[in-house]
Amino acid sequence: MFPPSNHPQDASSSALMQVDPKETSVAVSDEMQNGVFPQAQTIIYNSKKLQDDLHVLGMKIKHHEDNIKLLKRNKYKLDDSILDLQVTLGKYHSSTQPNTENDAHSSNPSEEETTKQILRLEKSAAGILCQLKMHHDTQTSHLSLKKDVLGVVATLGKVDDDNLSRLFSEYLGVETMLAIVCKTNEGVKALETYDKDGQINKGSGFHAVGASIGKELDGRFLVICLENLRPYCGEFMVDDPQRRLDLLKPKLPNGECPPGFIGFAVNMINVEFTNLFLLTGSGHGLRETLFYNLFSHVQVYKTREDMAFSLPCISDGAISLDGGMIKGAGVFSLGNRNDVDVRFPKSSVTSTLPDNYTDTKKHLKEMKWKRETMLEDIKREQALLDTARQSFERKKEEFVKFLAQSSAYATRVQAGFTPR
Repeated sequence: MFPPSNHPQDASSSALMQVDPKETSVAVSDEMQNGVFPQAQTIIYNSKKLQDDLHVLGMKIKHHEDNIKLLKRNKYKLDDSILDLQVTLGKYHSSTQPNTENDAHSSNPSEEETTKQILRLEKSAAGILCQLKMHHDTQTSHLSLKKDVLGVVATLGKVDDDNLSRLFSEYLGVETMLAIVCKTNEGVKALETYDKDGQINKGSGFHAVGASIGKELDGRFLVICLENLRPYCGEFMVDDPQRRLDLLKPKLPNGECPPGFIGFAVNMINVEFTNLFLLTGSGHGLRETLFYNLFSHVQVYKTREDMAFSLPCISDGAISLDGGMIKGAGVFSLGNRNDVDVRFPKSSVTSTLPDNYTDTKKHLKEMKWKRETMLEDIKREQALLDTARQSFERKKEEFVKFLAQSSAYATRVQAGFTPR
């Protein structure tokens, strides 16, 4: 005789192996009379019903979760569209931002005025370069700097208004604004040579050129080589003739875009069409090389208050239209503005409202209303999801309790019908 088994299925199999058909028929008849089989059928039915209920509730949970994910994806897209419109409108409002400090410097600089400011620094490398380009062009036609030197940082970009010009120039500092920009290392080498003792050879390079026009180069100067800069490797804004960088917009810990955010400084610089493409051997233009390295992800806000509120999502610095400035994570620039005379010139655009300004504002209002409606939809779906999850947990507890009771019943039945 086989030893009794603790597993119900094993015990049942053992019993069938030891009982002949006649005995089994009598046992089944006894079990039917004792109500064992109907009770087992009830257990199976209830078990299946509970599992079906759990399945239905699980599908409801997944349905609401999918709805919330879809709504949130659409909300994020809507947030980006709203932000783009706000940036478009913010560019206009930035030019109307009142200036309460240094009003004497508030005139919009033109290209000619920027060049004049550089020419006043006649012993600087930038000043000498401007003089060469303006008055001594034929004398420099044979120099490699003629083809490799693009110009001075301050002359390679424009902005839409004076306020941004002043802020960007102050952020970069006069030394950087006067930096000479070269395409390649060969251009940098042509600017300055050295003797065997490592001393500057003033009879060649830029020093010799300056001396030839009666302008002796004095002091250090910065040179930026595009070829050595790590370029921006992301995407560009679709159908944007200025090839602005498609940077990931800042998000607060709650996922919302910070209030007062206008855009990124690197995208507020307007670049001449000829400098947008193929300036480096790898095919990069000025925005993704020079200006991306100068400004990186510097953010522009309407006010200092907006900027301070957005600190959790500022990593590379920020500027506010009312004069606030953060140089980097944890580095604040306080005090009054320190205007830099050499500034980016103003773009040749009219200061009047754009033709589609009213339509843009109306579209922005509609999109904000749509966003509010979407937030309500998300809130409603979340409530339905919470209810479905609670129902699922209650049904799961009921199922677990049912399984425990069924197991206890099966144990008693097994004990009552196990052969001796």
